[in-house]
Amino acid sequence: MKIRLLIFALLLVSGLLAMAQNISKENPTVLLESQSRFSFTETNEILSKTILENGWKITITHDLQETMKKNGKEVLPVKVIEICNPGLAFQILSKDELRNASPMLPCRISVYEKSDGHTYLSRMNAPAFVSLIDNDAAKIIIQAFDEAEKFVNAVTR
Repeated sequence: MKIRLLIFALLLVSGLLAMAQNISKENPTVLLESQSRFSFTETNEILSKTILENGWKITITHDLQETMKKNGKEVLPVKVIEICNPGLAFQILSKDELRNASPMLPCRISVYEKSDGHTYLSRMNAPAFVSLIDNDAAKIIIQAFDEAEKFVNAVTR
């Protein structure tokens, strides 16, 4: 009887683990985070230079630490860099049937420090949800994501 109960418990645990693995594959994280090899300032400088050298544009950089300071709040350094590849953006914005994907533009990369003293980058994990977009915009968004990952890799690998 004890052996049957033990076997049943093992099968149950195995089934739950398998189910958890399938759920995590079906629902991957929407946000990606990577640790930089450089300081906050160096990460921003190298990242910005890499973005521009690859033909992308930096539309704006939001200094959220400064914004919070103006509102009486203290936070560790954080900047959100909005980047755009005009050629890819044009492919979405020039077609009526793809314009509904415009909230995905521009791409954003966040650079921030944590209390552990390290600098991190985060960004949207487009491949995790792009299958929900039912048109050619998905391919363009994946292409933009793949190119932007190269910029992140310049400071994380």
